[in-house]
Amino acid sequence: MTMSNNRVEKIFSHLEKAYPDAKLVLRYTNPLELLVATILAAQCTDERVNKVTETLFKKYRTARDYAAAEQAVFEQEIRSTGFYKNKAKNIIACNKTLEEKFRGEVPDRIEDLVTLSGVGRKTANVLLGNVFGNQAIAVDTHVFRVSHRLKLAQSKDPDNVESELEKIIPCDKRTHTCLILGTHGRRTCLARKPLCKECVVEAWCDSLDKR
Repeated sequence: MTMSNNRVEKIFSHLEKAYPDAKLVLRYTNPLELLVATILAAQCTDERVNKVTETLFKKYRTARDYAAAEQAVFEQEIRSTGFYKNKAKNIIACNKTLEEKFRGEVPDRIEDLVTLSGVGRKTANVLLGNVFGNQAIAVDTHVFRVSHRLKLAQSKDPDNVESELEKIIPCDKRTHTCLILGTHGRRTCLARKPLCKECVVEAWCDSLDKR
């Protein structure tokens, strides 16, 4: 960052100090579990997904297991995550592709990941940054909201927000900074009732959502 980005530097510095424990809320032990959990997390809380996957991951351990799942049964197993019919279809199709094209392993390149059913850049970047050791910016609903409120990004398109954040976040801090922004969104910069009085970066925020 250059000195002209002094405001951005201060925002990230304060957030980093406020959330030293920032990490993914989704529980997983391998790339496949994180892939499935992230697909399930669309329009659903991470806490709800964790409750569902606690049982799901004991039954489905490999891409072959998911690929062989009966959709009607699988739908009921993930029903509480919402949009379960589409999620079930995508997860089963995604794992069939893993079996057919990637020997049952989750690929570690974004070009391959986004070819999988139900996987966009956000999901791909979650995987790249958290299980494959790459620096990546995953723009989920929390990162999107915080970025707009703090005027770090302007686009209505999450993929473009990713590009905007890439310009202001150092290359070697992208994954961690993204986790910090997401944590701030979950704990303080809430969607409906942001806790502005508790916000460590309130001084740099002039969002219309401020309370």
